Amino acid sequence: MNDHNHNHHHNPISRKDFLSKATLGLGAISLASLINPLSAFGASLKTPIGPHFAPKAKRIIFLNMIGAPSQLDLFDYKPILTKMHGVELPNSVMGDRVTATVAAQATKPIVRPLYEFKQRGQSGMWMSDLMPYMAQITDELCMINSMYTESVQHEPAQMFTHTGSEIPGRPTMGSWISYGLGSENENLPNYISLMTKGNEGGSSRLLSSGFLPAEHQGVQLRSGKNPVLFLNNPPGVSESIRREQLNHLQKLQNQNYTTWEDESIKAKMAQYEMAFRMQTSVPEVMNTEGEPDHIYELYGEDSKKPGTFASNCLLARRLAERGVRFVQLYHGGWDHHSNLPKQIPKNCKDVDQASAALIMDLKQRGLLEDTLVIWGGEFGRTSFSQGQLTKDNFGRDHHPDAYTMLMAGAGVKKGLTYGATDDFGYHITENKVHVHDFNATILHLLGIDHEKLNYKYQGRRFRLTDVHGNVVKDILS
Repeated sequence: MNDHNHNHHHNPISRKDFLSKATLGLGAISLASLINPLSAFGASLKTPIGPHFAPKAKRIIFLNMIGAPSQLDLFDYKPILTKMHGVELPNSVMGDRVTATVAAQATKPIVRPLYEFKQRGQSGMWMSDLMPYMAQITDELCMINSMYTESVQHEPAQMFTHTGSEIPGRPTMGSWISYGLGSENENLPNYISLMTKGNEGGSSRLLSSGFLPAEHQGVQLRSGKNPVLFLNNPPGVSESIRREQLNHLQKLQNQNYTTWEDESIKAKMAQYEMAFRMQTSVPEVMNTEGEPDHIYELYGEDSKKPGTFASNCLLARRLAERGVRFVQLYHGGWDHHSNLPKQIPKNCKDVDQASAALIMDLKQRGLLEDTLVIWGGEFGRTSFSQGQLTKDNFGRDHHPDAYTMLMAGAGVKKGLTYGATDDFGYHITENKVHVHDFNATILHLLGIDHEKLNYKYQGRRFRLTDVHGNVVKDILS
């Protein structure tokens, strides 16, 4: 039968194309596995975009305080709030931007900070007694008191912090970093999330790789017997059987890729292969029984309890040791619209010791030199009381126009307090830092030019900082 009578549809292919595509065969796979183990079974063969210049940091640990901790009770010391406690906040200070929650509130009395502030360390950095452990390491910290953001609501503000957009669907910071820098460990994902059990906060959307290749998706590690859902083999399926299945699937997918040249095929196989390797690597990294007693003492008693913030901080250090690019910890419960006097001390107790311990543990291991630790929420809180101010109770509303973020480690100045707000902590008066500026600076520390880390999607080149952002050079060491 002549070729033109065949009912099959074949794409014309030249001799040059045939020889080029033939390199996708087993010989090329073997070669690729020697050059880059991740490419051996379908991972993207593309070279990472960065770094564009010598990096100060190789990895990020982002401690997310979901719900927005009150900077006025923890970091941004304003003595006038104590002097004017209970007095109406002047309209000239407040302006027009308030949330619908308090817009109809008849009075907006100023609220003093709960605990005493002191200057700490050689740097003289101000910090509340609510954070006694972090107060001991202020000379390791860079405190930015002049952050501001766009949204006044939680999820859009969280989305904006991590994706550069209030609208879901764009890649998160961890995915951008994975895409831009590639991997340092073939057996663990580039981007891992840990959430405090029972106090998770945040959204699964914050793990999304958006329109980037799927292998850059964030992976959540849970406490318990199954840290990653659906990772273990089903009953009756041994490791050798699973390996045989993947080998066969790889052959089929290589044929499909040769025909369709669809990058999602390789991404899917990369995920299958990563899951196979994680069956060994995840239990190993999650098992902290070999940690010495002094490490548990450093992080606190809760570090022995899986799923706590303290145990997650210890896991974050173990993941950093193994070269994971981006580790994200979520700890919710900071949304103190009311009952702040009882709730914020509890939140601080949950995170204070372990946050400081993580930084000092990284330092004693030489890892803080190339690891950047970030601590903070999605916006700040108001200096006036939300709801009625009583002798022993009050709340604080959302405040996006001025808040605090902490940084420590690779490439940032130690003991620096950067930026300033007015006497009421309401408006920034010095060195404004927008979220886009903050993210541009994070990428810069990783050796990435934020304007060059982009991805073409639906006819437009997107990036983490959208079309904005300037590196905050004054905080760089």
